[in-house]
Parts: sequence; C-alpha cells; structure tokens
Amino acid sequence: MVISYLGSLVQKLLRMKPKVVFVLGGPGAGKGTQCTNIVKKYGYTHISAGDLLRAERNKEGTQYGELIDIHIKEGKIVPVEITINLLKRAMDDTMAKDAAKNKFLIDGFPRNTDNLEGWNKFMDNDADVKFVLFFDCNNETCVERCLERGKGSGRTDDNVSSLQKRIQTYLQSTKPIIDLYAKEGKVRRVDGAKSVDEVFVEVQKIFDAENGIENV
Repeated sequence: MVISYLGSLVQKLLRMKPKVVFVLGGPGAGKGTQCTNIVKKYGYTHISAGDLLRAERNKEGTQYGELIDIHIKEGKIVPVEITINLLKRAMDDTMAKDAAKNKFLIDGFPRNTDNLEGWNKFMDNDADVKFVLFFDCNNETCVERCLERGKGSGRTDDNVSSLQKRIQTYLQSTKPIIDLYAKEGKVRRVDGAKSVDEVFVEVQKIFDAENGIENV
C-alpha cells in the first residue's frame, strides 16, 4: 500500500513538472503569432519573456522597473535573475490554478549564454525542456514586420534605432544559443519568412511529430 502511494505521488510530481518549449528567433520572426496558434491547437500556455519584462517595467513601485526600462530601450538583455524569477512566477501561478496545465511555450528566452547558464542553475531540475522552436527569418523581413507592428502596438522598441540594436543582440548573443541546442539535436527549425498560415503548417508537423501523430 505504501509502495502504491509513493508510486502515485511520484507520477503526480512528474505530471506537475513543467514541460517547456523555448521559442526563439529574431524580432519580428513571428514567434508571438505562432505561439497564439499553438496555444489554441495544442493547449500550451504561452509565456513571453519580453511581455513579462514590459509588464514589470510598467508596474508602479516595482524594484526592477527602471532597470528593465533602460535595458529594453538600449536593446540590451535584462539580467538573468530578473527574467527567470518572472518566468518561474508565471509558470507557478498557472499550475497553481490547474496542475494539469504544465506545458509552456517560453517565447524569447534564453537570449544569451548568461540566460542559458542561469536557467541551468536555477531551473534545470525543476523543468523539462523538450526542444527549441526556431523561427528562422531574414533581417529585412523582421524589420519590416516590426515597423508595421509599431504603428499600432505602442511598443517603444519597435523603431529603426532599437531594431538595429535588437537584431545585433540577437545575432551576437541568441543565435549561438540556438546553434548550441542544434548540436544537441534539440532544435526544430521553421522558415519564419513565409506567410502565417504556411508557417503554422510546418509548426503543426513539428508538434504532431513530438506527440507521436503521423502526418499524412
């Protein structure tokens, strides 16, 4: 009876361990749009590292607000401790409401070696990274999309100056992380320059394969 109880407890704990897909790509590569589609079809919870940081920046009286604001405007990467704290809080809050909702798309993280080392240090034993979904998109298309988005988004970083800095940060800091995961066989690449519908066809093939569903 004790063994049976322990077995069921272990199974429960395993089910509750967050299953994570990192979603990476340059600014404007389509990460947010495709995450919305994935949430609808596959039941994941979408957590945008950038959205969490912007929300924290906009809160009154937050200890990290000013620091985050400076980093975002300069196109720099926010200190890893802050980002991981916000990500963990978001996952914990979601699973506290429903323990079965343990599948997460983490969008825009890890963005550099410091992010990755911080994740491995603080979260490696507490979350299971399934794979990296990489939206590969040329810089020209990314800039065009962000400038168009900036007309109505109100985002202070959707302008030419910030975009140039963000793209350089991506190429210098984030792309090497994608390459590192690729060597481990954990990267699933999608051509992000295609239309939204065309991209999602490829995304579905990836998730169906991960879930053991045959594609016709």
